[in-house]
Amino acid sequence: MKKFFTILVCLLPLCVSAQIVQPVKAAIEPGWHMNIIEFGEREFDEEFADSFVITLAQTDLTPIRYNACDDKMCTAPEVWEYASLSAESASPLSEASSLSSGTERSLLLIFLLGFLGGLLAIFTPCVWPIIPMTVSFFLKKGGGRKDAILYGLSIIVLYVGLGLLVTLLFGASALNDLSTNAVVNIFFFLLLVVFALSFFGLFEITLPDSWSTALDNKARSTGGFLSILLMAFTLVIVSFSCTGPIIGTLLVEAAGKSLLAPTLGMLGFAIALALPFSLFAMFPEWMKQAPKSGDWMTSFKVTLAFLELALSLKFLSVADMAYGWGILPRWLFIAIWIGCFAGIGIYLIRKSWVGKIIAIISFAFAAYLVPGLWGAPVKAISAFAPPMEIQGREVFNDYEEGMAYARQTGKPVIIDFTGYGCVNCRKMEAYVLDDDSVKTRLQNYVFIELFVDDKRDGIGDRNSAIQREQFGSNAQPFYVQLDPYGQQVADPMAFTTDPIEFINWLKY
Repeated sequence: MKKFFTILVCLLPLCVSAQIVQPVKAAIEPGWHMNIIEFGEREFDEEFADSFVITLAQTDLTPIRYNACDDKMCTAPEVWEYASLSAESASPLSEASSLSSGTERSLLLIFLLGFLGGLLAIFTPCVWPIIPMTVSFFLKKGGGRKDAILYGLSIIVLYVGLGLLVTLLFGASALNDLSTNAVVNIFFFLLLVVFALSFFGLFEITLPDSWSTALDNKARSTGGFLSILLMAFTLVIVSFSCTGPIIGTLLVEAAGKSLLAPTLGMLGFAIALALPFSLFAMFPEWMKQAPKSGDWMTSFKVTLAFLELALSLKFLSVADMAYGWGILPRWLFIAIWIGCFAGIGIYLIRKSWVGKIIAIISFAFAAYLVPGLWGAPVKAISAFAPPMEIQGREVFNDYEEGMAYARQTGKPVIIDFTGYGCVNCRKMEAYVLDDDSVKTRLQNYVFIELFVDDKRDGIGDRNSAIQREQFGSNAQPFYVQLDPYGQQVADPMAFTTDPIEFINWLKY
């Protein structure tokens, strides 16, 4: 007989203290969301309402591998045995419609990224020329504004359906695995490179012409809302060579955020894409003032290609650092970003006055990145680039070796529990650890930097075990002060971007 266990995600306050962070019990505390990395069971069923309710149907009590994140930190992966739960321990959600503040911010960001992607897609050669033709068709047909608005709603329905399809096909566990697995990060890197090459014009990513032809014929022979929906579907297929790379990038970014992320991302994308069709139908006189199709659209695609190429490095970098390959050091990462933005500037400088303005901005940003080749923090890309090597401190990556050196020299110790994929760790390094006043104080310490997600020879697992067993915590970033003999001299420090707060925390 199958046993059913319900993991209920509800929102309760998070207490920040120097202890093991366990936001996932029979419920999840507020500000946190659960990332399911791997399911051991053979059968998996998903349901989701306003908050997430995951029902697991199974014949064996097998474990789940998961971690949890809020807007400041992520816990190290852990194994959850179903046997530790009972059906009675899971109580109904008291307020199923409320999402945690951290999750809300993450989902809002995905929605806004989707909306931005939709705005970018509007100005591509596959979409912009279609707008006046489609709006004119509706106005001449007699449906006018009503049909154009229905057309915009149809676009939203189709793209939101795509987001739901991604969720249903892959599910929570696969989406989270996509964002943490090194092999899949490499796949994402290659995928974005392919998208960039497509935008450069080397080839086009298109769907079969027969699809659009069949849908167009069907739309002409059908009436009512179905005809409008089929026309919207035709737009989706015809414009795929331009919208596909943008949608793909958005879904890659949404992977692993939550069950709702792909759907919300597509909702933002579709709303932005549908806006011009509805607005130009409501205010046809605006059409006369809109820019005509031309070479500027090609320039727009090439600019997006450079940006896609730069963003792709984020995924290669995560895999490179976790496995210690050393193929993408920080200086090379920054050099390629400099090349991408300088390339935008060189390409656009001879274009229109708008292109010249964008070129100047691109050149300025490339110049801003140049000092990063010699160790400058370049904080604007701290969340993307590999961690910098901060001068002015003695750094060890082995706990025992660092503590032995501390005893030998009589220096106090700071242990930095961090992760290669920890965005806030990179931010804290750029905004706090590289501050001149902080670096001066850190010269008094032996600095031990322990990566909990290092995949080489179990290093990450050992570092994570040290954090849990000796310091009662499993979240990063996490800083501990010890005397030379291993005695803790202050409460631990978590994430902050305020150097003064960090300096006040230091005891030596």
